[in-house]
Amino acid sequence: QVQLVESGGGMVQAGGSLRLSCAASGRTFSRYAMGWFRQAPGKEREFVTAVSWSGGSTAYADSVKGRFTISRDNARNTVYLQMNSLKPEDTAVYYCAAGLSRIPVGTMREHYNYWGQGTQVTVSS
Repeated sequence: QVQLVESGGGMVQAGGSLRLSCAASGRTFSRYAMGWFRQAPGKEREFVTAVSWSGGSTAYADSVKGRFTISRDNARNTVYLQMNSLKPEDTAVYYCAAGLSRIPVGTMREHYNYWGQGTQVTVSS
């Protein structure tokens, strides 16, 4: 069992930056691929980015490539999402997820077994 707690959300103006953190419980954090998804009002939850258990592989949605960076610190059981050059369309609830699927860097919701409660990110124009 893994419990995930996101933090770092808030309100920022367009062009600004935020850094989200996701702290995981349990001693097996390093076995899990970690991902970030987001869900805007009235829309489906969508993939944002993911990192493999070792941190050696990453994947990004086209909409955030070059602006967002995912990283992880297995010693601290934490995964981070650095978001730069934020746009109003990045406004959403951001969810952290942990997965043990065979796919090293999952881009679909079904690749993940555990989810955090979400943190709100609001980007004003």
